[in-house]
Amino acid sequence: MLKVSLKSLWSHKRRLTGTFLAVLLGVAFLSGTLVLGDTLRANFDTLFTSVTGDTSAVVRNATSVDDNPGTPRGPIEASVADRVRTAPGVGSIQPVVDGLGQIVGRDGKTIDAMGPPRASNWIADASLTPYRIAEGRAPQGPDEVVINRGAAKRGDLRVGDRTTIETPRPVPVKIVGIVTFQDADGFGGSSYTGFSLQGAQQHLSKRPGQVSSVLVKAEQGVSQEELVSKLRPLLPPGVEAVTGAQLSNESITDINRGFLGLFRTFLLVFAGIALFVAMFSIANTFSIIVAQRTRESALLRAIGASRRQVLASVVLEALVVGLVAAAAGLGGGIGIATGLKAVFAGFGFPLPTSGLVFKASNAAISLAVGVVVTLLAGALPALRASRVAPLAALREVAAERANASPRRAVAGSALAVTGVALAVAAVLAGGDAMPQLIGAGAVLTVVGAVALGAVVARPASRLIGAPLPRLRGITGALARQNAMRKPQRTAGAATALMIGVAVVTLFTVFTASLQSSVRQSVSSSFGGDLTIASSGFTGGRLDPRLAAAAGRLPQVRQATGIGTGTAVVGGSSQKVGVADPAELDGVLDLKMAAGSIGGLRGRQLAVAERVADDRGWRLGTTVPVRFADGATENFTVGAVYSGRDVVVGDYLLPRAEWAPHASQDVDATVLIKLSDGVGLAAGKAAVERVAAGFGAPDVQDRQEYADSVASGVSTMLTIVYVMLALAILIALMGIANTLSLSVHERTRELGLLRAVGETRGQVRAMVRWESVIVAVFGTAGGLGLGVFLGWALVRAAAAQDAVGAFAAPLGQFAVVLVVGALAGVLAGVRPARRAARLNLLTAIASE
Repeated sequence: MLKVSLKSLWSHKRRLTGTFLAVLLGVAFLSGTLVLGDTLRANFDTLFTSVTGDTSAVVRNATSVDDNPGTPRGPIEASVADRVRTAPGVGSIQPVVDGLGQIVGRDGKTIDAMGPPRASNWIADASLTPYRIAEGRAPQGPDEVVINRGAAKRGDLRVGDRTTIETPRPVPVKIVGIVTFQDADGFGGSSYTGFSLQGAQQHLSKRPGQVSSVLVKAEQGVSQEELVSKLRPLLPPGVEAVTGAQLSNESITDINRGFLGLFRTFLLVFAGIALFVAMFSIANTFSIIVAQRTRESALLRAIGASRRQVLASVVLEALVVGLVAAAAGLGGGIGIATGLKAVFAGFGFPLPTSGLVFKASNAAISLAVGVVVTLLAGALPALRASRVAPLAALREVAAERANASPRRAVAGSALAVTGVALAVAAVLAGGDAMPQLIGAGAVLTVVGAVALGAVVARPASRLIGAPLPRLRGITGALARQNAMRKPQRTAGAATALMIGVAVVTLFTVFTASLQSSVRQSVSSSFGGDLTIASSGFTGGRLDPRLAAAAGRLPQVRQATGIGTGTAVVGGSSQKVGVADPAELDGVLDLKMAAGSIGGLRGRQLAVAERVADDRGWRLGTTVPVRFADGATENFTVGAVYSGRDVVVGDYLLPRAEWAPHASQDVDATVLIKLSDGVGLAAGKAAVERVAAGFGAPDVQDRQEYADSVASGVSTMLTIVYVMLALAILIALMGIANTLSLSVHERTRELGLLRAVGETRGQVRAMVRWESVIVAVFGTAGGLGLGVFLGWALVRAAAAQDAVGAFAAPLGQFAVVLVVGALAGVLAGVRPARRAARLNLLTAIASE
């Protein structure tokens, strides 16, 4: 029986091509995700280890307000360096002053950086820094700097040029050197500016006589742990010493737990979607092949093969296909990993990768998943093959049910109705269990929709293909009849596409709802006319003096700066907004639930209502706030505002209380209200002239500001579309494979049509239109399912106060439907060409 199975597999290898490709692509995506994740982890490990270099110990502020090692800590007294220098076992030390430093390019605008625009004093000891001078020399005077090569390229700057460093105060400097981060142009997408120690203390340090940290290099033969143990007794309270290895491990742990963990999960979700879609394509292919081999299976039963042997034969075919395709997918994973890196780099998210890391454990996981998915998809068709009666050998055609069974219709309807009812009831009832109930309802709805596919395939194909007889005559009528002929086959081909489109639609709905919520929040709270916003993705970068300068314009009635920062509020690390409360009235309406923003005095803070409810706070509640410099102050809740404002966040601290503890006081946004009678264009032009002296940040009107706040969501949606393209491709391959198998099955029929006068062009058109009907059926079903799932997700997110109103972008839905129809045309090209090339006499003579 094994020999029969292998010969049967070899004889039908062309029919299994689509299955092979579906498994290959799915496994390649999974393998590529695992390879890229391991590569990034190894690269970041090497990267953070190289950053510390030969640093044996780091002396720093002991207070941490964030788990992220990249969050700046408070300064320490420079005199600590003198204590450290005298410690036994110390070879050399290097005081470090870190801060913010945006580089202004040749065009007068600050250079956009994907990471933080870091500035510090230049470290001459190459063993303590990963930066290397590639051109020029090290800075010596307070107005001399070196910048990284990547920033120099983006800003069109060279050695000898004069420019400005926004710290955030503008500092005129001369570029005396270009540096690299080891051999790279920079550290990821961030920029770097190196001052002399004198320049860094003058421009980056808020107070004279303070530094950010002290790097310590041990004498020969002194271990890191031994050095730290000798340093600790010499340090004042609030200052700590850690080994260089510990500093590297903190960064590595954080990146693995934070960015890399989320990134890998993000990619694995889409790999799972691709494999899930592939499962439907594989199952449909095996169903068709089993149906076409009904007579063969019956003959095997007639000559003595048992049901178990027939079942094992089909399972063996699935196993072999799964093994070979999954093995090929492992190689494809390397290409996918490289492609994913290029995709993210194209969207402005460069990922540090050198050589690819390919682990045997990940290869085993990818191989096992590919084989299991193929076996699961082939299990039901295999069971059907084993149930073929020996008398079926007398039939001359494939035995396949023409219509879905009544039990399937009842079960599918029950599941779908129950799922929808459960989700709707959960939304109406609310409560803490709403997200879980909505999730359960969504799962039941998806299962019910898949089960109902074969039930509605015939009437749906009749409806979709209704215009074809009038538009394409007999060709269109035949295409419509072919799509209606085998509803289970049509549904099987369309289901994979339906799942892919449903996921696309779900993300589209959620993104549109999120963008709508952001725009509503900005529109409802922002009462001004213009904004000046920081560029980049990390925190504020604007000089607070910019708001004051804009406020002095005759065209401006009010200009208010709002900053951001991190502090430990009530025992947990939180992002906080920073502003002068008295200046918010007129430009920001926070819709007060209790108290008044303008009435905040001294050590009082304002919080969002949901935060107050969650933490049991009310007006007058005492809340301890620990700042980065180690100081802890007791604040009282002086105001509570409703909703979640995207401008100030969930916590708002007075600038007068924040500034003394901040290493650099910066604004993230400046909100501007124009004077009466001043037109928007005139006011914007006046503000832009003032902003030009501060690195020319973007000046935006209300609509532009709302769009810019929501733009990050649009970028992520585009990345999601790219990630889902593979799943859609697998689904379209399933349609193409279904049509190819149908063409093989209808060889004699096609020959007879040609014999009675149908041309090759009409044959091609008939197959292509059949493909369009199947694709539109799957796309329309996916749109409907995706809209419901998107609505359920939005309502679940709304319960967590993450998203507001539900939004359905009808224009984007129309585009998806049109693209689905065009994709159907592409899926039908190859099967249509094969059908048109059939030899007329050979086709008529076939069985």
